[in-house]
Amino acid sequence: MCVSRNSAGRLAQLFALLLATSTLAACVTTSGPAKPKGPDPYYVAMYGPQPNEKFPLDAIDISKVDTRYLRQQVAYQTHEPPGTIVIDTQNRFLYLVQDGGMAMRYGIGVGKAGLEFAGDARVARKAEWPRWTPTQSMVEREPERYGPLVGGMEPGVRNPLGPRALYLFQGNRDTLFRIHGTTEAWSIGKAVSSGCIRLFNPDIIDLYSRVPLDTRVVVLQAEPPMTEPAAVPMASIDNGGLPPVY
Repeated sequence: MCVSRNSAGRLAQLFALLLATSTLAACVTTSGPAKPKGPDPYYVAMYGPQPNEKFPLDAIDISKVDTRYLRQQVAYQTHEPPGTIVIDTQNRFLYLVQDGGMAMRYGIGVGKAGLEFAGDARVARKAEWPRWTPTQSMVEREPERYGPLVGGMEPGVRNPLGPRALYLFQGNRDTLFRIHGTTEAWSIGKAVSSGCIRLFNPDIIDLYSRVPLDTRVVVLQAEPPMTEPAAVPMASIDNGGLPPVY
């Protein structure tokens, strides 16, 4: 059988092309399906809408939130007994101490009042969808802004305290220090100009459900900055300008 020179050339080219294709294929590794971009669905569900609230709450956009400030169970070494709330204002965390060296950790925003209080207190009052009233000094300082609210602001999604508030006392004296929700989710993890200790609204709802009256609260102001987040095992989802109220 005779093969023409042109046919032989075409066969050589075809063979070279097949060889190059097989070599390239051998260099390509097969990977699994691409991971979806965006927040973990676990947290998306945690901070999703709350349609069953007295004033239904929209979902919170957590796409730009540092995950360390999202609610999670962490290892936490402390001498405080389980059930104690420990507020680390420097690192913007609130811990609810649990058994076994663990704690439920919440990210917080700390207002001016929150940076001025340290020591022990107790939860003497709890309120769902509380009213908010500006202080006299706030009214005097910004009469146009706060004057119309001197009689108080009704509960609702625009109320600075959000859906829940914990009122802290020392003995029978109101410290005027509050742990509450917020209308400014962007402020979590930051120091802000006003208010006490604010949490994401789903987080204050969760914390409120976990703590009874007379819960001990320890406020720390001098903790060293935390450069790295603690090891964070995922906790299961269970069923369970912002000035303070005076």
